Amino acid sequence: MYQRVGKAAYKADLNSTVALMKVLDNPEHKFKSIHVAGTNGKGSVSHLLASVFQEAGFKTGLYTSPHLVDFRERIRINGEMISEQRVIDFVVNHRSKFEAIELSFFEWTVGLAFDYFATEQVDIAIIEVGMGGRLDSTNVIQPELSVITNIGNDHSEFLGDTPAKIAMEKAGVIKPNIPVVIGRSQRETEGVFRKVALQLDSPITFADQEFPDVIPATSLKGLYQRGNFQTATITIEKMRALGWEVSESAFQLGFKNVVDNTGLRGRWEILQSDPTLICDVAHNVDGLTFIFNQLKNTPYHDLHLVLGFVNDKNVSEILEIIPNDAFLYLTQPDIPRAMPIDRLNQLATAADLNFRSFDTVAGAVEAAKKEAISDDLIFVGGSTFVVADLLK
Repeated sequence: MYQRVGKAAYKADLNSTVALMKVLDNPEHKFKSIHVAGTNGKGSVSHLLASVFQEAGFKTGLYTSPHLVDFRERIRINGEMISEQRVIDFVVNHRSKFEAIELSFFEWTVGLAFDYFATEQVDIAIIEVGMGGRLDSTNVIQPELSVITNIGNDHSEFLGDTPAKIAMEKAGVIKPNIPVVIGRSQRETEGVFRKVALQLDSPITFADQEFPDVIPATSLKGLYQRGNFQTATITIEKMRALGWEVSESAFQLGFKNVVDNTGLRGRWEILQSDPTLICDVAHNVDGLTFIFNQLKNTPYHDLHLVLGFVNDKNVSEILEIIPNDAFLYLTQPDIPRAMPIDRLNQLATAADLNFRSFDTVAGAVEAAKKEAISDDLIFVGGSTFVVADLLK
């Protein structure tokens, strides 16, 4: 399963997914959807969109990955997680056929989500891409609209080693004659998206080149969310133009109540005060640059960083941008894909950082709490799976 073990579970085609959908009587054709891709921000944008459509009275499915505490977080309707029994029944009913296809964990999960949304007859489902776009298992839907939030250097082993190559993979979610919203216009990638959209006769909009009337207040507090807010806002405007009735009130309430409506966690989430403890799932150079900039502008006496990573990230680049004044606690998340603490120690030593290291996230967080005084700030992150261990 890719989310835990990395490239050993990666598949370079959609053949298994196509076979999976055939077994399930093609549920991907039985509900309306919005498809959301991008390097960073696709989870936040997906949750914002789901919250708005929910407030507008639509029965709204939401598929995201990975989960933090409970697998069922990945599959929701109107904010409610799929039931345990529904998951069990799906596995029992389809196991023999699925094992014959040799499905991955992610493919199983996409099949479960699409079957659930089709059976429950959702009005619309917000579908977040797992990785990339062109070859992602979710890329069998025909959405109302496609969204690509931004392009950063992540999963380069699979998606390419330049922004243009990564953009080309993510542009795989653009469908013929279906509008696409690009969150951030970037010099290295804008031409790629415009070329693909032109070839497919797909109307293209760059959200950061638009001037929305208003971006509502929201319960999401990370400064890096500003681009996600604009992307979600422009997406709602485009969906209205397609005939979806979303009132201004639903728009405002969807942003305001996104955390309560969808269960979104791990985005600049403040878990305690005295000392302040904040966690965030940002996990690459692009995302963590925003995080560290916000930390610099957040009041504290001393800063304590609890960080761990997975093996396929460019950790050396991340270590170069760590704030100089931070007390550093290095650890590893409890997954096979984690960067081992011994290897992380080597990289931190080579970067001339002062640090302490711990075998578990819990141990690192407890050490930071013991060292911190009441007006200090503790930040926990570096990987979605570090935040998952913290919340567990």
